[in-house]
Amino acid sequence: MSERRSPTIDFPALDVLRLVGALAVLTTHVAFQTGEYFRHGLLGTLLARMDIGVAIFFVLSGFLLSRPWWASAESGTPPPRVGRYALKRVLRIWPVYLVTVCVALAVVPGNEDTSVSDWVVSALLLDTYVDDTLPYGLTQMWSLSVEVAFYVALPALMWVATRRSRLRPDVVLLVGMVVLSMAWIVSLAPALDGLREWAPGLWLPGYLSWFAAGMWLARTHARQHARGRRTPWIVGLGAQPGACWTAAIGLLLVAATPVAGPVLLEPGTIGQSVTKTLLYATIGLLVVAAGVWSPASGTFRRTASARLLRHLGHVSYSIFCTHLIVLALLQERMDYELFSGRFPLMWVLTLVLTLAVSELTYWLVERPGMSLARRGRRAATAQHDTAPRVKTTT
Repeated sequence: MSERRSPTIDFPALDVLRLVGALAVLTTHVAFQTGEYFRHGLLGTLLARMDIGVAIFFVLSGFLLSRPWWASAESGTPPPRVGRYALKRVLRIWPVYLVTVCVALAVVPGNEDTSVSDWVVSALLLDTYVDDTLPYGLTQMWSLSVEVAFYVALPALMWVATRRSRLRPDVVLLVGMVVLSMAWIVSLAPALDGLREWAPGLWLPGYLSWFAAGMWLARTHARQHARGRRTPWIVGLGAQPGACWTAAIGLLLVAATPVAGPVLLEPGTIGQSVTKTLLYATIGLLVVAAGVWSPASGTFRRTASARLLRHLGHVSYSIFCTHLIVLALLQERMDYELFSGRFPLMWVLTLVLTLAVSELTYWLVERPGMSLARRGRRAATAQHDTAPRVKTTT
């Protein structure tokens, strides 16, 4: 008897959203170090709010990584194998990350006095659990630490969410993730913060609402695909990418007001932190929905499907990892004084050099790791090949 092959579901716009997220993170870091946060009123605040790129990454991860579990539950097929899932996550994340850590700790100014234990802590993505600061050139990695914590938690979360019960465990889980996120911001993180020098505000619980947004989109997509149910409202909205992006930009403008807190590194009030978190969750949900449900024949999907944009989306993880090292070495080479302006020049130079470095990293480090993961997936296909597969780089 021949095997039943599962259809491949492609989300080209989600690859491009990775590029959007990486460029947003790069932009906000260059803007901070050139002092643009302080100089241009609303524009400076918007540059500070380019940390929205992190929320986009988290919503994307929630969607792409949870969807195989939702699809398996809908089709009645076995869920993804946890060992296979874990190996793919390791091969996807750690090779580039370890190279980044070694380069940053070895050559970025300010890291000269790092000890062996510091190297081990950074290599294991434990910096935020043992200190309230991160090494120079690696300060963006708090978000990767959150990502990895989500990777670890996801199989257990999906085991709970896909149980058959009248209590609707999927709804309970997603709502519970949002509630825990708010509780963490309001009371739990501030209480833990005073116990020692660590950074509980940068741990997974505070960002569960962003992952939950993506998981809800994945649940909706899997149910729509498997059962042909009545079209949910989010599907209709996602089919209008112009409306989604317009709404997202409008919410970003709201986030650039004082309701979402200060633009500098000091924390805002509890209300401001909650508001910013919910605004960012909604923005991420809107742009990912547009990427998932935009019409195949529409301008947005055709543009997002351009080979160059998709390739840059694939390279975006290397952009995210390496851009602060490039910026630090560029500043050293130029004898650049922190906060001394020239944002356009520094942004262009950082972007161009980061793209060059990222291409090398992608082909020499990232691609070999992903090839190993694909080889293992092909070997396991015969055992698990009925739930619809997602074709995109995750």
